Amino acid sequence: MDTIERFKEQARRIIETFQQEVKGVRANRASTALVEDIKVDYYGTPTPMSHIGSIHIVPPREIQIQVWDKDVVQSVAQAIESSDLGLSASVEDQVIKIYLPELSKERREELIKHIKKVVERFKIQVRTGRDEYNKEIEKLFEKKEIGEDDKFRLKEGLQEVTEETNKSIDEVLKHKEEEINQ
Repeated sequence: MDTIERFKEQARRIIETFQQEVKGVRANRASTALVEDIKVDYYGTPTPMSHIGSIHIVPPREIQIQVWDKDVVQSVAQAIESSDLGLSASVEDQVIKIYLPELSKERREELIKHIKKVVERFKIQVRTGRDEYNKEIEKLFEKKEIGEDDKFRLKEGLQEVTEETNKSIDEVLKHKEEEINQ
């Protein structure tokens, strides 16, 4: 696989990781993504919520989790309340109900500020990756394994991938901001 293809693959993984991280940020409506990755102590093993029960949305802002194993219902409720999402859970038999209050203006601003910090962290990862590949290209050029034209073509290709990746990250940010502000 050549340099640009390897960098494209790295950039694709960065975007996927970014999307996973951002989907867990609460918007002004209920979403299963909000809780499905919360880790629950399932008989001593940290297990994602989505593997312990079925998660449903009850419009407009309620999430219900039907826990399959009644012995871990309290562990699930505890995991929800101890997460950094600021949620409280009520337990009814094997069903856990989470009501999401409407987001205040201040909380919306905090969430957007948090997401922008996450965006910057991921853009730094992209730039760092580009810089590493640029160094690799320089080494190939110094060893005379590639010519000057190839060096510039490869560096140009890396920059294009960097710009495309940053554009994708910005699009995800824009959609998440709109979702939070609804």
